[in-house]
Parts: sequence; structure tokens; C-alpha cells
Amino acid sequence: MRVAIVGAGLAGLATAVDLADAGCEVQIFESRPFVGGKVGSWVDNDGNHVEMGLHVFFGCYYQLFDLMEKVGALSHLRLKEHSHTFINKGGRTGALDFRFFTGAPFNGLKAFFTTSQLSLQDKLQNAIALGTSPIVRGLVDFDGAMKTIRNLDKISFADWFRRHGGSEGSIKRMWNPIAYALGFIDCENISARCMLTIFQFFAVRSEASVLRMLEGSPDGYLHKPIVDYLAARGTKIYTRRQVREIQFAENDGQTHVTGIVVAQGDTTETITADAYVCACDIPGIQRILPSDWRKWSEFDNIYKLDAVPVATVQLRFDGWVTELQDAEKRKQLNYAAGIDNLLYTADADFSCFADLALTSPSDYYRPGEGSLLQLVLTPGDPFIKESNEAIAQHVLKQVHELFPSSRELNMTWYGVVKLAQSLYREAPGMDAYRPNQKTPIPNFFLAGSYTQQDYIDSMEGATISGRQAAKAILETIKQ
Repeated sequence: MRVAIVGAGLAGLATAVDLADAGCEVQIFESRPFVGGKVGSWVDNDGNHVEMGLHVFFGCYYQLFDLMEKVGALSHLRLKEHSHTFINKGGRTGALDFRFFTGAPFNGLKAFFTTSQLSLQDKLQNAIALGTSPIVRGLVDFDGAMKTIRNLDKISFADWFRRHGGSEGSIKRMWNPIAYALGFIDCENISARCMLTIFQFFAVRSEASVLRMLEGSPDGYLHKPIVDYLAARGTKIYTRRQVREIQFAENDGQTHVTGIVVAQGDTTETITADAYVCACDIPGIQRILPSDWRKWSEFDNIYKLDAVPVATVQLRFDGWVTELQDAEKRKQLNYAAGIDNLLYTADADFSCFADLALTSPSDYYRPGEGSLLQLVLTPGDPFIKESNEAIAQHVLKQVHELFPSSRELNMTWYGVVKLAQSLYREAPGMDAYRPNQKTPIPNFFLAGSYTQQDYIDSMEGATISGRQAAKAILETIKQ
């Protein structure tokens, strides 16, 4: 069976792996010069590894880990300390420390009751809210709890949290930074389904809250092993190929795709296959779908979905920004020093960040140089039209507020990547508009983390969607 896939992000690559394993002849067409989609990375003219975003691997990324193990990339993950660290103004730290002699849910209870990020009153109200949530049912009936959580999509997490006794302090100091990190929007605007899905995994499965990060850049340590695996199985990946049109015909009241028009510069060609997969992001699928197909609600609903803007900033220093205790260690350049983990903050326009020279040293640590902070500006709306220099200076000022000792250091380089449309906006009530991977057109399928899958828009969500698309295609062969 010949399959043409539009998009070489994680969703498209995951689809291709399962299809190639089943013996299908697969071609992938990607408009960018590199694979990876929103997880893409590249090297600039000065040798800096630049990323589309900050990519953290939660322990509940089961499908992604399975894919990485298959292609030989699982060993490229670096395990981090089982603690989620918050950085507050003035260098004050707080944490959700999950380290405990026993696992879920007790390690989570310990983390929330001992955190210095919340006041005693906030902790008590937080306990009431979470204690009256579907998560409690999930301890004995995971599937039943997930069904209840899915039905909470129509309200925001903030509204749900307040109704269950949660406090404004918890939302501001803890849940907003986490919501921004997960979906690039705050608790007032993110679906309760989205947040509670994550909490459910954290409460039931001890490993779910464990964090890992790649040894180096996604291009070398995640995508290359997948691309090599696919190449060994005959899959062809074409970059700088923009799909301009989906061609289709109607016979006896049934619509079938007959080909896709692919452009390379000014040259176009029509690619034919037995099945076609659009593994695009939201702006990509909205651009490429034929207008005639909007007569089907499954396609028309896609235009009701929105994507969130985001800006990712990298700042290089001549010392170690997150080394808070020792001035000598902070200024020396013989070895990396500081906090080797993902960091959250409620006191800056970037919700989460990390020092990649520490967390992912193979590509980001440079002898004789210091920290390489990677910071995600959320929401990104105010920054998309700003100049890169203005953004870098704004972020630098906020870094100084979080780490006063960093004023002793110099910023030696910066990079900014803007995405006007990034993750699917997981707003209340939007889940109903997400399409299935199988569509009304029997030889046309969808993949992408915005499509229906029981997780958030993430690397895991993209992988799940791709595997579900491949399964739907292979089922058509059996029929």
C-alpha cells in the first residue's frame, strides 16, 4: 500500500514508522527545510543550535517512549531530579518535591503539603479542591475517572478549581505557571479537562511526574534516529516541499482523493497514493483542506479551532545564571554549575525555562562559556510584533529580577524564535471540534496533536495521533 503523508512533525513521523513496519510504501512531504514540526531544531550560521520551543519529556509519555525505544533514541534522554522547581523574584525557590519513599499518590500528597510555593491556607484549599476531584476516583477506577474528566471540557480549570474550594493564591503562584507550560494559556482560559488529565496521570502513576530532557538538540537526538529508521525501511522524506492542493473526485456519491499537488520552488508535481495523511498543525490543515469539504462537519469544525502564539528565547551568558549559592562557581567557566532541571516561574512573562548547557549539554554546553537559558514567553501575543532585540532585552531584565546575582554576568548572545500559531488552544468547549484521524473520505486521514486523542497537545499527543492514524489506515487494508 502506498501512503503519502503531508508533514514531517512527530505526528507524521510516528504515522510513517507504524506504516513502514507494516510494509507500506511511504512518502513524506515537508514544507520546512527540516523535520520535526513544532519540535524542530536547526543550526544557525554561527553554529548555535536553535529550537522551536523548550521540550520536556514527562514520564507518562508512554507512546513517545515506545517510539524512541524502537528507533534507538530512548537512551538519549537524561533523567532529572524528581522535583518541579519554581523560581520567584529575588532568587527565592519553591518546589513540588515528589521524592518520597513510596510512590503515587503519596509522593504527590507529600509534594503538595510540603511545598514552600504556597501558603498554609492555599495548601489546605488546594487539598480540598484536588480531594473532591475525579482524581480520587481514578485511584481505583482510572477509566471511569477519565470519562468524568472528559466531560469537564466545557469549563475552565480556574472555574472548576474555585467551585471546589481552590484559592486564588494557588492559581497565581502554582497552577498558572504549570498551565502556561502545558498549553501556553492560563487557568482562566485552559479547559479543566486538559489540566485534570495531567493531574490524573500524576496521581495514579508514580513515574508520570518524572522529567527528562534530551542529551542535546531534537534534530540530532530525537529526529535523526527516527529518520534513519524510516530510511532503512524504504520511506522517502522530502523537505522544502509544499503541498499546494488536494485533488479529489466523486463517483457514485463517494469522494476519494486522487492526488496531491506538491511544489518545489516554482516546479509542481502530482503525487498519487492509495492513502493520504495530513499530519499538519492547525494553520496547515486549515490552509490545505478543499473548501468543498466543509459540507462535512468533521472538516468544518476544524476552522473553529485556534492556535496559540509563542516566542522562544535563548540567552547565552559568560557565567552560570542558576548557580544561587556560590559566587566563585557562578563566574568560573571550567565546568557547568546551577540547577539541572526544568524551572517554572510565576514572576515573569516566561512560564518555564531551563539552562540547556546543564540539562542538554552535548549540543548546548560550550567550554569557556556559561549558561544557555531557553525561555518560553507565554502568552506570546504581546511579543510577536516586537523586534528580537527588544524581546531579548525584556527577557534579560526579568532574568535579573529572578536571579539578582545574574547582574554580575554578561549576556553574550541571544536568539528568538516566534510562532504566530503554535499549540492548539485548549480552551473550554473546544474538544468537541477536534476531528478523528479517520475522516468521511475513505482514503484520507488526519494526524496531529490537535486531532482527537486522550492527551494534551504535546509530543505525546502528536505521537498518539500518528499511531491512531496508522492504525486506521491499516484497518482499511484488512477491509
